[in-house]
Amino acid sequence: MNKTSVSIAPMLSQASEQRLFKRLKHNTGEAILRYNMIEDGEKIMVCLSGGKDSYTMLEMLMALQRKAPISFELVAVNLDQKQPGFPEHILPAYLDKLGIEYHILEQDTYSIVRDKIADGKTTCGLCSRLRRGILYSFAGKIGAGKIALGHHQDDIVETFFLNMFFNGQLKAMPPKLRSDDGRNVVIRPLALCRESDIERYVTVKDYPIIPCNLCGSQENMQRKKVKKMLAQWEQESPGRTELIMRSLSHVVPSHLADINFYDFKNC
Repeated sequence: MNKTSVSIAPMLSQASEQRLFKRLKHNTGEAILRYNMIEDGEKIMVCLSGGKDSYTMLEMLMALQRKAPISFELVAVNLDQKQPGFPEHILPAYLDKLGIEYHILEQDTYSIVRDKIADGKTTCGLCSRLRRGILYSFAGKIGAGKIALGHHQDDIVETFFLNMFFNGQLKAMPPKLRSDDGRNVVIRPLALCRESDIERYVTVKDYPIIPCNLCGSQENMQRKKVKKMLAQWEQESPGRTELIMRSLSHVVPSHLADINFYDFKNC
């Protein structure tokens, strides 16, 4: 697996890079405050996949940690799923330079996914469940109160439409969520950050991006279709994605149709 990077022209000037950094940091801090993601004295397990989003999330959290009025600990964790050709040296070398505590977990989920999922079928569902179980368990072992994932605003909006179009549900990725068993709390510090900002920032940071061989080749995944649809909408009406995200924070149950959330019988 070769080192790759996101390439978007033109390159940013130093002033533009600083503005972009400040915007990403501000939006990350705003999400943390708005959804009460981090509290004083907590240990946060930062899940680092080797992709652009998790690198950016780690950098923003480290920047906020230095200035925050509260004290919190960051521990970076990567799950090596034993994908063929996975460059095992990249993340340890990068994290050693940062001087942050980190753990590399080794679990061959790749073979399990390949054995269970037929060729051409989407692997993301099973892969995510296996990965989530391993990470949740490890968070308990190291005493991490929160698990930070690198999903950004576009991921949340895409998930909303995926659930609506293909599952018949009004449901997205929440910025903060307690697991079903009540033992873990997942946070998404990049919930208010745009993917376009992250992509532009990555061009100047030159993170050692590690692509995913499991899902990266699945060109016909429904998520990619939704992403394409949203990109077209954004082109036609800039700011639409942010407006959709805002709507997820302003829900009016009486103007929907779920009898579990509004008493239509007695209204």
